[in-house]
Amino acid sequence: MLLIDQCSGGHRKSGDVESNSTRGHKSSFTATLGLVVHAAADGIALGAAAASSHTDVEMIVFVAIMLHKAPAAFGLVTFLLHEGLERNKIRRHLLVFALAAPLGAFVTYLGIIQSGTETLSSSHSTGLAMLFSAGTFLYVSTVHVLPELTSHSHDGGGGGQFSRKQLFALICGSLLPLFLTFGHHH
Repeated sequence: MLLIDQCSGGHRKSGDVESNSTRGHKSSFTATLGLVVHAAADGIALGAAAASSHTDVEMIVFVAIMLHKAPAAFGLVTFLLHEGLERNKIRRHLLVFALAAPLGAFVTYLGIIQSGTETLSSSHSTGLAMLFSAGTFLYVSTVHVLPELTSHSHDGGGGGQFSRKQLFALICGSLLPLFLTFGHHH
């Protein structure tokens, strides 16, 4: 999610020099893209849970997704209306958002079932898919803090953008716990 946000120009403060129409189009695309990726990650978690033999996990994942889809859709539409998008464009953004989770679930479920291997259908892969989904949710829910963090940058990465060095350090720091767990089993 961070890479998508940084590649699309980052989040900008409302006092930016860009014109409102350019800023509105770019920020509406970024908001929709972020929520679509998050919804697809939700679908991945749901597809992995459905492929497992644990119906209780499948139900928990389904209920968790349903509880936050309506507020996310409402927030997306409200944001797009505030950005001044036409209603037909808002409907298209909402349709893409609405289809992301079911398509992600369907593709993941088929991928796990078609592979037929026990390692992919284990609760371990379901847990990893849910962690990925939760990570995208945490990023989307805290992204409004990033402009405050990056606006004081002295390395030329201000205005909602990290410098390449900052982005590299952030990604390495995020992946460090993964590398530390290799070869460590309980």
